[in-house]
Amino acid sequence: MRDQPEMPVDPLSDVLSLSSVDGVLSARFEGRGAWSMRFPGYRHLKFGGVLQGAMWLWADETAATPVRLQVGDVYLLTSGHPYRTASAVDLSPIDGRAVFREGLGPDGVVRYGSEGDATVVTGGRFTFADDASGMLLGLLPPVVHIPATSPAAAPLRAALDFVGFETGANRPGARVMNGALGTLVLVHILRAHLISEDAMPGWLGALADPRIGPVLGLLHGDPARRWCVAEMARAAGMSRTAFNGRFIAKVGTSPLDYLIRWRMAVASAALRTGEQKLADIAVKVGYASESAFSMAFKRLHNESPGRHRSANRGRRDRTIGG
Repeated sequence: MRDQPEMPVDPLSDVLSLSSVDGVLSARFEGRGAWSMRFPGYRHLKFGGVLQGAMWLWADETAATPVRLQVGDVYLLTSGHPYRTASAVDLSPIDGRAVFREGLGPDGVVRYGSEGDATVVTGGRFTFADDASGMLLGLLPPVVHIPATSPAAAPLRAALDFVGFETGANRPGARVMNGALGTLVLVHILRAHLISEDAMPGWLGALADPRIGPVLGLLHGDPARRWCVAEMARAAGMSRTAFNGRFIAKVGTSPLDYLIRWRMAVASAALRTGEQKLADIAVKVGYASESAFSMAFKRLHNESPGRHRSANRGRRDRTIGG
């Protein structure tokens, strides 16, 4: 029997897996007439899509530019700042949380207003474990807008139809389905942003770089290897100096610093979720001794691996216990 070809390493999947993505679809909103709502700050990411009608969306900051969203458009909010949604930008906002609390029907749909054409929006939130999510969140714009007309939006349109079906009523298995759908939507939004003309510098954009992206795959595929910058440069087909400069420009940190941070993210996930011995985790992430690993871990996390494991075990136990 022939050996199966080795699957290419996928850094985006690596980071999403280690970050423990929690995707939850929120209630569906159906607004009629004139409306404007202000929502408070949030942790990590929020997303949404327009199923019917149109609306405005913007981060609640002085210099923020409102974004016009139409049917099939999808957005991702990344800054954590308060934000607004509205049928028109010149309306005075009311408390969005109060609208959602008071307008929530038994079918899980939030309704506001009774006259005029309806705007229908669905969405949710994503939260992450803190260790690897910084790679993902760094340098994303406050609002990622994927228009329905974008070539990359075709899979999102299909996912949005599915989300619309799931949020239209309470159905058996909704909790499991909502989590799976939310993560699916997130991956498609990130893919679409990755190939858009608006993609910004940073780790996410570096994945699409023809020189740096493959090197990131190599580092993720074998973090325990004794990598040096010269070896990475050869893999990128560049001189050491040119590679180092391009890596810093694209990723925002040096190649070796990135490698250390990725190793510690892998180690942190192992400490959170398993009972591996520290010596085994040290070898897994490229350290010859437990003491060398512990020193590197403490420099980055400001606590020892043992304390990190104990603290996260306590959080996990409290979550399981309610």
